[in-house]
Amino acid sequence: LAMGEQDRVIDLGCGQGVLAESVAQAGGEYLGVDASTRLIEIAQQRHGQDGQFLVGDVTKLSRLDGVEADSFDAAVFLLSIQDIDPLERALTSAAWVLKPGGRLVILMIHPAFRIPRQSGWGFDEQRKLQYRRIDQYLTPNKIPLKEYPGKQQGVSFSFHRPLEVYFEALSQQGFVVDRLRELSTAAWVTNQTPRAQGRAAREIPLFLALRARKVATE
Repeated sequence: LAMGEQDRVIDLGCGQGVLAESVAQAGGEYLGVDASTRLIEIAQQRHGQDGQFLVGDVTKLSRLDGVEADSFDAAVFLLSIQDIDPLERALTSAAWVLKPGGRLVILMIHPAFRIPRQSGWGFDEQRKLQYRRIDQYLTPNKIPLKEYPGKQQGVSFSFHRPLEVYFEALSQQGFVVDRLRELSTAAWVTNQTPRAQGRAAREIPLFLALRARKVATE
């Protein structure tokens, strides 16, 4: 995120507000927004001393009281962008709230290697290699993830999109990507991890992080 002191940061789809403490420790001002009333209640209980939280639709930030255009230095989608649809409205909203030159940071599961229900691990017995199998990539997909038990029924969704969709949408909203990192799970490898599994963990990134800046549009 490369924060400066007194930066204003808005966390879009903040969930339980886990980013708030880090922003506060860096000297920034934090606002978390999420559509779930329950998650915002938990965020306020756990991190209320580190920032503010609002219940709201991150694709319609202009409708939230106290949120103004061109007022934040950074906006973050922390493992939330793939749960939000439409993507274009989410990025339009992020662009609206950011100051000129403001940073947009996105951390997501890697859309090229980790597609819910359309990817998985395999093992080549002959070569003794663990590999990543991809069954679908270029086709955008709305994927049901979890059924809620009990009286409250519902399904949560993940929205798979290929990288070109993200980059085109960012460009359309006046963002220029200036940094990208593909993150592996190598940190989870131990001396007890089988060799093939450890190699795959180091070589195949399951997360992707990017930073983009809001530039002037004509």
